[in-house]
Amino acid sequence: MDCPDCGHDRTSVVDTRTGEDGATVRRRRECQRCSFRFTTYERPEWETLQVKKRDGRIEPFDRGKLRAGVERAVEKRPVDAATVESLVEAVERELAGRGTRIVSSSLVGELASDRLRDLDSVAYIRFVSVYEAFSDPEEFLDELDRVLDDRFERSDGSDDPDATTDDDSPDGTHTDDADD
Repeated sequence: MDCPDCGHDRTSVVDTRTGEDGATVRRRRECQRCSFRFTTYERPEWETLQVKKRDGRIEPFDRGKLRAGVERAVEKRPVDAATVESLVEAVERELAGRGTRIVSSSLVGELASDRLRDLDSVAYIRFVSVYEAFSDPEEFLDELDRVLDDRFERSDGSDDPDATTDDDSPDGTHTDDADD
């Protein structure tokens, strides 16, 4: 470490302390030539995205794990491998674009489940039931109700068998205005 005062390349560490956040190390240094004292901070710098798990462990982001979870959710559903890969890439891009190297596992799950909700509602329910670790059938039913409510709100009523259009009579027979 070069001395910021005289530029000499020989400094010694006088004191070392862990930062308040536990992720940095604070070092007091002294130049061996001019005795100038200064402080440096060391922080880990990861070139790859890191994921903080629920239990506090930090591990590298593994796109293979995310892909495997999504593939399990879309198994036997009309979703192809290219769509799965696109979803995984989109999640990874969004995580990397957040400007932080450490993201929570819950954020990874939320981003993936949001994309699955738009892609395939059955795959979404499968994924979120594992990601949210449903422990009670009521939790599963509550989430299923939310999906069904969203689907009903987005539909124009055509999914409702009781809905009628201008061309349908209340008794279910078709009327053709061109014959009138």
